[in-house]
Amino acid sequence: MKKIISVLTAGVLAFSLTACGKKSDDSNTIKIAYLPITHSLAVLETADELAAQTGLQVELVKYGSWTELTDALNSGRVDGASVLIELAMKSKEQGIGIKAVALGHKDGNVIITSSDITSAEDLKGKTIAIPHRQSSHNILLNDALATAGLTIDDINVTELAPTEMPSALAGGQIDGYCVAEPFGAKAVSLGAGKVLFTSEELWEDSLCCGLVLTDTFIENHSEDAKTFVKSYKQAGQNLTKEQAMETATKYLNQDEDVLELSLQWISYDDLEITEENYSTLTEKVKAYGLSENPPSYADFVKNDFE
Repeated sequence: MKKIISVLTAGVLAFSLTACGKKSDDSNTIKIAYLPITHSLAVLETADELAAQTGLQVELVKYGSWTELTDALNSGRVDGASVLIELAMKSKEQGIGIKAVALGHKDGNVIITSSDITSAEDLKGKTIAIPHRQSSHNILLNDALATAGLTIDDINVTELAPTEMPSALAGGQIDGYCVAEPFGAKAVSLGAGKVLFTSEELWEDSLCCGLVLTDTFIENHSEDAKTFVKSYKQAGQNLTKEQAMETATKYLNQDEDVLELSLQWISYDDLEITEENYSTLTEKVKAYGLSENPPSYADFVKNDFE
C-alpha cells in the first residue's frame, strides 16, 4: 500500500511567502514517487531542504514495487519519480512524456551470493534474482557473467521483490541476487550472504536510478521544475555520510548496521547525466537485450535547467 508523506514548509516561511503574494497551494507542489531504498536518498533530502528554504512543497509518494511506481508515473498521477533509469527509458520508448533530469546516485549496488559461490564461474546453473528485467541489476549480472565467459543463458534468472530477496537467499530458494540497497547489506548483516561483486568492480560510476519529471510538469511549472532540479543536484553534492545516515534512518526503517554498510557502496555527488555515461548505458541496454531502440540522449535527457 502506498504511503503519502507530505513535506510542508514551516509556518513562518509559508506566512512570508503569502505576504509576498505567493500562495502556498497545489500550484506550488510537486508530487514525487519513490521506493524506500538508499538510491532515493537525494530526493528525500531535497524534499526536507526545500521545505525549509522555498515555497515549493514536495509531496513524497511511497510505493512498494517498481511496477506500481511506474504505473503512477506513466499515468500522470505523480509529477516525477526516482526510478530505475532503464524503466524510464522503456516508458519513453513507448511514448510516455517524461524527461530524465538527473541521476539518483552512482554505484550503490552489489551482487550477493551464498557462501559456496566464490567466483563468477560458480554462478553457472545457479538461480539468481533481480528486481526487474529493465534494471541496472540485470546489466550488472550480465557484466559479472561476462568476466567468466558466461551469459545470462547459463543461469536461471528470477524476478523478486527487493524485500523478499534476503529471506529467499537465507532459505535456499535462490543462490544470489542483485538489487537496490539496502537489501544487499541486509543479507550480509544477517549472515545469509556475502558480496561477490560491487558495482564499481564491474562498471565504474554505474548508473541505476534516475530522477525523471513529466513533460506536463516541466512545461506547466517550468520555474518550479528548475528550482527542484537545481536543489536536488545541490543536495546530492552536499550530502555527507552523516546526513545520508540521518535521512536513511528517518525514511527507510532499517537497522543502523545495515544502513551503515549500504552507504559505504554509494555516492550522490555529481548527479548530472552526461552524454558519455548515457552512451555507455545505452550500449549495455542493447548488448544485453533490454531494448533494441532506447531513446536518444537528446530526446530523453534534459540538462538545461541552469
